[in-house]
Amino acid sequence: MHNFFTLKDLDVQGKRVLVRVDFNVPLDKKTNEITDDKRIRESLPTIKYLVERNAKVILCSHLGRPDGKVVDSLRMDNVAKRLGQLLNKQIKKLNDCVGENVKNKIMEMKNGDVVLLENLRFHPEEEANDNNFSKQLTDLAELYVNDAFGTCHRAHASTYGVAKYLKSAAGFLVEKELNVMGKALENPDKPFIAILGGVKISDKIKVIENLLSKVDKLLLGGAMIFTFYRAQGKNIGNSKVDEEGIDIAKKLLKNK
Repeated sequence: MHNFFTLKDLDVQGKRVLVRVDFNVPLDKKTNEITDDKRIRESLPTIKYLVERNAKVILCSHLGRPDGKVVDSLRMDNVAKRLGQLLNKQIKKLNDCVGENVKNKIMEMKNGDVVLLENLRFHPEEEANDNNFSKQLTDLAELYVNDAFGTCHRAHASTYGVAKYLKSAAGFLVEKELNVMGKALENPDKPFIAILGGVKISDKIKVIENLLSKVDKLLLGGAMIFTFYRAQGKNIGNSKVDEEGIDIAKKLLKNK
């Protein structure tokens, strides 16, 4: 059982629906072509549901780490092209994600249309969770759906700020992941082994502490492990370290 609004709780008929998706797909460094479209395919059930109910679907996502600047290689054009192929439908990709020109294009949408906004992270205000930027995104739509499970934990304008102003719900991907995680945490099969990756321990401290009280084993991967190695006094060469997380890692290792 879930205790959050889902897509089916919203009346989307004829409404402008802003959908935060996770289209942060890997790109070939030479050709800039998408090398794995899994994240796009995972969004299809939510998008198709909205299209079939005559919503005006406004998709937004980040791609890569442009650090608040326009980076041509990280534009969403190839994503729009691939999404159009998967949906067998024309996807209009806009050249920005906020502003009067974007708003005018959105107001021209017809029921069942799908529009993809430009890379959210071309604006530093996205990651800063800037209130004005959140409101500009909010002005584009009447409802908000978060289907970007991979970025739900980040308090950015498109994941956190917008939800303060629009009636909001979880998309089908987020709903599925939350239900799977809920079952795993509340009534797990034994032995219960969790695998956690990433870079910054400080971002995941609460998750790690919560898991340690429930799991039989916690396996760490990704660049995070080098911070734990450093906390144990091991030589890690030039590997990436979360300097702020070294003391946290020491405490976690002591309490394991």
